[in-house]
Amino acid sequence: MPGIFSAFVATLITVPMVGYLAVFIISKQISGNHRRSVNLAIDFSTLLLVLSVHFLIITIWGKSFLWLILLVLFGLAAIFVLIHWKYKEEIVLPKVFKGFWRFNFLLFFSAYVILVLFGLFQRLTLLFV
Repeated sequence: MPGIFSAFVATLITVPMVGYLAVFIISKQISGNHRRSVNLAIDFSTLLLVLSVHFLIITIWGKSFLWLILLVLFGLAAIFVLIHWKYKEEIVLPKVFKGFWRFNFLLFFSAYVILVLFGLFQRLTLLFV
């Protein structure tokens, strides 16, 4: 049983879109609400994307840059709080966190795609050289 669980978690981290699709399909079947299902799937897969980017960086360069990922996350959170305070003159943490988390989905999805393409290109060029 632990082997099955670890294989499932490894699959979700390696291919986070599997997690996105699984959460979307299950949520859509339960709620019937498409928009809510998409938002829930995005919220869940953001964490998977952050972990995937971390492990892709380790695979490509052989070093952990988790400190840099955390620095980016905290820096973006501070920027989101500052922008929200500047425009609304009061900080509503649930709204700030939602915007911050969805922006991280876009950022880390882009980083994931770029790193996968870079890793493939790097491995293929080493293969043919």
